[in-house]
Amino acid sequence: MLMTVVSGLLIGMAAGVVLQRGRFCMNSAFRDTIFIQDYTFLKAAMIALLVAMVGANFLEDIGQIQALRRQVFAPVGNILGGYLFGMGIVIAGGCGSGIWFRVGEGLVSAFFSVLGFMIAILASQAGILSPLVNALRSYRVGLDDDGKFVTGGDITEQLSLFNMFGVHDVFGIPMKWIVIAILAAVALPFIFKEKFARPKKGFPPHVTGLLMGLVIIAAWWASEVWGGGARGVSYTGPTAELFRSILNANLIPDALYSEEVVDLLSEQNISLPEKQWPPTWSAFLVLGTPIGAYFSARSMKEFKWVVPDAQTMVKVFGGGLLMGFGAVLGGGCNVGHSLTGFSTLAMSSIVSTIFIILGNWTMVYFLFIKPMQDLE
Repeated sequence: MLMTVVSGLLIGMAAGVVLQRGRFCMNSAFRDTIFIQDYTFLKAAMIALLVAMVGANFLEDIGQIQALRRQVFAPVGNILGGYLFGMGIVIAGGCGSGIWFRVGEGLVSAFFSVLGFMIAILASQAGILSPLVNALRSYRVGLDDDGKFVTGGDITEQLSLFNMFGVHDVFGIPMKWIVIAILAAVALPFIFKEKFARPKKGFPPHVTGLLMGLVIIAAWWASEVWGGGARGVSYTGPTAELFRSILNANLIPDALYSEEVVDLLSEQNISLPEKQWPPTWSAFLVLGTPIGAYFSARSMKEFKWVVPDAQTMVKVFGGGLLMGFGAVLGGGCNVGHSLTGFSTLAMSSIVSTIFIILGNWTMVYFLFIKPMQDLE
């Protein structure tokens, strides 16, 4: 338990430092490409993805990770949820990781974004919105034991970019690594076409991308060793796990959850409530992110309490609500899908990422670009 707490907090703090010093938010990465035609943060995100992709799959191949957690491909949920989440991050003023690290900088608006994010996640996972989410995610596509496309309960392998064509290797090289090589060959010339500008403070974009990729690799490994299974970096499910532990901690002694006691109670149609305490490894990672961002901001003299007006607080709270619902419906947030999930080459994460970007661009157009055009 001690190492679960320590490793989760340390990697979360590392993520907070990198995010804060690099000013790295994927809302900005997606928004800037269409709003001001600036690809700087998008390139940083691509570097992080390539580093995480190589590192995570290497750890899986050498057995340091038993199996990368590739999410189920639920087309309706991934498309609609990704799109709504992409819209929500623009309204909320930051992505899943962005609002958490900005809490550590003292932005009160980020607290309201996180609050809306948390409420909608809990309502979508097990509350009033869960029937709708379950219905929209009920159609699932994957592969069976013979590598054929199937839906529903016959799925035995989750669909990915390297197994969907039924080819396992080419000249003895696993298809997974061929796909990674192709993606790198396409991305690297674009990433390094122009030199990265060096900011006056903080990490340069390419350094931010490299460090974020390394944090994700470390999270894959540490969550496997001390977290009960490889999860990497994500902020949707873990946000719910953190708040559920705080607000609804189940302090029933562990001894009562022994197999003998559970069997005895089940014979009498009595079930113990699900344990909420202690928090999961990923919950500690989420908690560590604003802590790391706080110390980073203090050291750079950038910490400052900023209180927005009431209208802004209502707006970002609503954006957080939309983010939370979209994240649960889509199966993850920007980091959970666009970096951690994408690094596994899961089709669910690739499709979700595409629609997160499209949702982001849609809201950027209506909130920023169209009003400017109307003034011309």
